[in-house]
Amino acid sequence: MADSKNIIIGLLVLALIALLFFLAFRPMTYSSTYSQGDYQPGHMGPGMMNNPGYNYSYGPGMMNNSGYNYGYGPGMMGNMMAIYYPESKPVTQDEALKSLENFASQYGSNIQVADVMIFSGNYYAVLKDTNSSQDIAEMLVDRYSGSAYPEPGPNMMWNTRFGAGRTTTGAPEYDLNEAKKLAGDFLTGYLPGAQVLESNEMPGYYTFDFGRQDIEGMLSVNAYSGQIWVHTWHGPYLGETNITG
Repeated sequence: MADSKNIIIGLLVLALIALLFFLAFRPMTYSSTYSQGDYQPGHMGPGMMNNPGYNYSYGPGMMNNSGYNYGYGPGMMGNMMAIYYPESKPVTQDEALKSLENFASQYGSNIQVADVMIFSGNYYAVLKDTNSSQDIAEMLVDRYSGSAYPEPGPNMMWNTRFGAGRTTTGAPEYDLNEAKKLAGDFLTGYLPGAQVLESNEMPGYYTFDFGRQDIEGMLSVNAYSGQIWVHTWHGPYLGETNITG
């Protein structure tokens, strides 16, 4: 009798584990889960850290820039494991640029969209402060849903103006040239033959485009720790455009 009871309990535990695994890693039919209206620049509220599409789990390593623990929530995993219908088509370039401009306006009237790049998965753009001519943040527009949102990764976790990096104190350890050298050293193993092609100095970190001839990817270097974060969410590079279309 006791053995039968133990077997039943064991089966229930296995069933529960299987259910949790399914919920965490199930592929999801593609849809946008991000609401632009929820985001408040410079504020770690529901729009930033707790929105359903981007669930970041961060501990001391993340907040202190001595390492990071990047936790994927169901929404993030769903977007990364998206299933598209065969008839799915990307939004038009004009629609994507309009989404970029509308989202940028939430940062203030002095913020403009610059350096627009097109990847298979999304449109990428740098936001620039026209008062200081400084790059302040990175954002994306999903190429299939048209939803605009802050770029994940360094933009959310290392940005000292709008992200979790606002808790960082002290002076940066690496300037742009030193960070570029760190990126180049990393690329010798990550993508042999690749070089840093273009750069942007962001608050608390630097973002570099890299490739062997043309742009093949993007990575960021933390200005305080020297850590490198590869932007793996873009997909293949398709080209550039500009905000005037």
